[in-house]
Amino acid sequence: MTINSSVKSQVRALALALLAATTLTAGDAAARDKAGIRDAEIERILRGYSEPIFRVAGLDPKSVNIYILNDESLNAFVAGGQNVFIHTGMITTLKSPNELKGVIAHETGHISGSHLARGPEAMAKAEVPMIIGMLAGIAAIAAGAPDLGLGLLIGAQSFAQREFLAYSRTQESAADQAGVKFMNATGQSPRGMYSVFDLFADQEALSGARQDPFVRTHPLSRDRAATLLNMVDASPFKDRTDTAKELEDYALMVAKLRGFIESPEIVLRRYPFSDHSAPARYARAAAYFRSADLESALSQVDSLIQERPANAYFWELKGQILVESSKPKEGVPAYRKAAQLAPGEPLIQTGLGSALLATEDETLVPEAMKHLKIALKDEPENGAAWYYLADAYSRSGDEALAALSTAERFFALQRYPQALNFAQRAQTRIKETSRDWQRANDIISISQNAITKNGGK
Repeated sequence: MTINSSVKSQVRALALALLAATTLTAGDAAARDKAGIRDAEIERILRGYSEPIFRVAGLDPKSVNIYILNDESLNAFVAGGQNVFIHTGMITTLKSPNELKGVIAHETGHISGSHLARGPEAMAKAEVPMIIGMLAGIAAIAAGAPDLGLGLLIGAQSFAQREFLAYSRTQESAADQAGVKFMNATGQSPRGMYSVFDLFADQEALSGARQDPFVRTHPLSRDRAATLLNMVDASPFKDRTDTAKELEDYALMVAKLRGFIESPEIVLRRYPFSDHSAPARYARAAAYFRSADLESALSQVDSLIQERPANAYFWELKGQILVESSKPKEGVPAYRKAAQLAPGEPLIQTGLGSALLATEDETLVPEAMKHLKIALKDEPENGAAWYYLADAYSRSGDEALAALSTAERFFALQRYPQALNFAQRAQTRIKETSRDWQRANDIISISQNAITKNGGK
């Protein structure tokens, strides 16, 4: 029997659609659709949670990326290799650092177990009998036996889903065991991991539309939950709790997220003015800033700075508020203070560089270049920093390096036709065999290959 390629492709598409909700790689498309969030403070906290876990898992922390997605649903997943995606909804809903560390440890278990690499094999195994069954069902319908054909179609789909779910649950159990191992190896309690999964256990009885994404991508049976609890109870660190500093940093992180992503009205109800805690003032500062109430926003952040003048992120927020309120000259000192207190933060260096350029004071361009280059040394794929550096070079009259910086920006964004265009433009103006000329040449070569591979795109 031969199979028409168009029919086969349609059946395959249907198969993949039926199975997508249960696969960890289903997050790939979601990751592209959601707006990513970058914040120096939040990234520092998440790195502090994750790097010890990555190390005991045998992973190089520099090779594992953590992305924050602006999505209120409760979810975290691994996609595209060593990439961990965490929804803001997960961060703001969980109650403690230990719970979020447990989620990170579990997702690290998927990376260390190479589950994403093996996922397509399991899908293929489930897909073959499903295609055969569905084709038999189609043939039965065509032969005048619609009831039999419909039964074969439904049965084929059900079989494939059961096959893949069995594999997925095996993955999840393996990730549980690895996650507990990693938490123990770092001297932390794995209880938070159980608390998170116990939170979602009852949702498996809900319809897919009502379930949180975490449940659909992390199927959790009661047996699996019981096994996880036994592992937690056996941990020598089961009663270890978060430190006061960790709890405070977590509260500030949650407040900052809420202040920037929730509507100001909700933020001010959640953190009423009667609440004088640091997290409440932090959230209100962001909410007032987004409401264009500059005076109130500065009042809140200034009170935080007065209490904790060594907190770089309070100074960073003040700088952001002033620069984005069209007061860059007033914002530069705050950014300078933030950069002084946190010299290793590329995002703060980028913010300072952009603030200096926003003053329109040409005497500050060299200083802006210095900070942008510091940022790019640690984050060579920081597209924003390349954008501002190109602007700085252009203002200083160096159009060759402005073009090369623009090529770097497009290259970092994987927009290869534009990267090729600007790299070729830069190369004609740069001394041949110089380091910059060679870098332009590398971008040209890689971009040409990528364009050819992508069919001219």
